[in-house]
Amino acid sequence: MEEIVLNGGDTAWMLASTALVLLMTPGLAFFYGGMVRTKSVLNMMMMSMVTIGIVSVLWVIYGFELAFGYKSDSPWYGGFGLSGLGGAVNDLTNNGGIYPIPVLVFAAFQLMFAIITPALISGAIADRAKFSSWAIFVAIWSTVVYFPVAHWVFAFGNKVGDTVTSTGYLAGKGLEDFAGGTAVHINAGAAGLALALVLGKRIGWRKESMRPHSLPLVMLGSGLLWFGWFGFNAGSALAANGIAGLAFMNTQVATAGALLGWLLVEKIRNGHATSLGAASGAVAGLVAITPACAFVAPWAAVVIGLIAGILCSLAVGLKYKLGFDDSLDVVGVHLVGGIWGSLSIGFFGTHVVNSIGLDGIFYGGGTALLGKQALGVGLVLGYSFVATLIIGYAIEKTMGFRVSREVEIEGIDLKEHAESAYELASSSDRKSVV
Repeated sequence: MEEIVLNGGDTAWMLASTALVLLMTPGLAFFYGGMVRTKSVLNMMMMSMVTIGIVSVLWVIYGFELAFGYKSDSPWYGGFGLSGLGGAVNDLTNNGGIYPIPVLVFAAFQLMFAIITPALISGAIADRAKFSSWAIFVAIWSTVVYFPVAHWVFAFGNKVGDTVTSTGYLAGKGLEDFAGGTAVHINAGAAGLALALVLGKRIGWRKESMRPHSLPLVMLGSGLLWFGWFGFNAGSALAANGIAGLAFMNTQVATAGALLGWLLVEKIRNGHATSLGAASGAVAGLVAITPACAFVAPWAAVVIGLIAGILCSLAVGLKYKLGFDDSLDVVGVHLVGGIWGSLSIGFFGTHVVNSIGLDGIFYGGGTALLGKQALGVGLVLGYSFVATLIIGYAIEKTMGFRVSREVEIEGIDLKEHAESAYELASSSDRKSVV
C-alpha cells in the first residue's frame, strides 16, 4: 500500500479555510451588533467574542477528544480525556480514512465550527442575558451538546486497514451533511428557540420599536459571513480539489438565489426591497446550502437558495404568531434554513457530482436518502432543544440568566460592560483634565 505523505497544497488550503471560518464569528458579531439597539451593541458583540475564548480553551483541553476521539469506540461520543494535541504534531488526519493534512490543522478547522455554533444562539436572546451567565452557558452547552453532536455527524471513524472504529451515529446511518446543516445550524436554531423560551420576551416587545440601529453594520457582517463561508463549505472537502470547487460554486450561487428570493417576498409583501432583507436573505442561503454544497449540482443550488430565501423570509414572522421573542431571527433563518437545506439533499442529491453521494428523489433514488436526512434533522433538533431547556433553566434557577428590569431598560452595555458603543457627547461637553 502506498504511503500517504503530507500534501503542502491541501494543507495550505486548509490553513486558509480555517482562518476564513474564524472570520465568520467577528462577522456574526457585526451582523448581530447592527441588528440590536444602540444600548446593547457591545454586549451583543461581546457574546460572540467571549465564545471564541471559551470554546478555544475547552477544545484544546477535552473538546477535540470528545468530538473526534476514537478510544471509546462509541457512536455517541469520541472519548473522555485530554485531547492530547501536543503529541499529535507529526500525525496526519484520520477521519474515515487518511487525509494528507496534519491532524492539528484538522483540529483547528473543526474548532472554528465549534466556536461559531454557540455564538449563533446569542441572537435569540439579545438585550436581556447576563454576560456571566452566557459565558457559563457556552461552556456547558458546548460540552454537553455541540461536542457530542459533532461526533454524531462529522466523525467518520478511525480507519486502520479495513477496520473502522468510533464512527458517529448519524455518519454511520448515512446522513449527508457536508459542512454542518445539522450539527451547526439546526443545533443552534433549536437551542436559540429553547433559550428564548427560558428567558422570555424583551420588555416592550411588540410595543416599542426594536429596529436595527445600524444597517451598514448588518451589511458589513453579512459580507464577512459570506466571505468566510467559502472556507466553511469548500474547506470541508479537506483538500484543494474538485469537490472543494463544487462546494465553492454552490455556496456562491445558492446565496445569490436566496438573496433574490428574500427580496422578492419583501417586494410583493411590503412594496420595498430592504438592505436588512438582502443581508438576511444572503445568510439564509448560506445556511441552506451548507449541508448540500458538495452533493448537488449548481443549478440545484440556485433552486435550494431561492426556496430558502422565500421560506426563511416567511418563517421570521412565526415568532409573532406563536408568541416567542427570538430577537434576531435565529429560528427563522438558522433552524428553518438548516432543516430545508438538510432535507433538500433528499430531493436534489446526486452521485453525478460527487461519487460518494447518493441519488435523491429527482434523480431516481427514491425516498431512502430523504429518510436518512429526516432522521438527522429530528435527532439533532430534539436533543439540542431539550438539552438547552435543561441547561437554561438550571442557570436561571441558580445564578439567574436574565438581567434585571432596570438594567434592560437603561441599557445592558453600561451595566454589564461599563462601556457604550457610541460617544454621543460633543467635545464642548467634556471637562478639561488639564
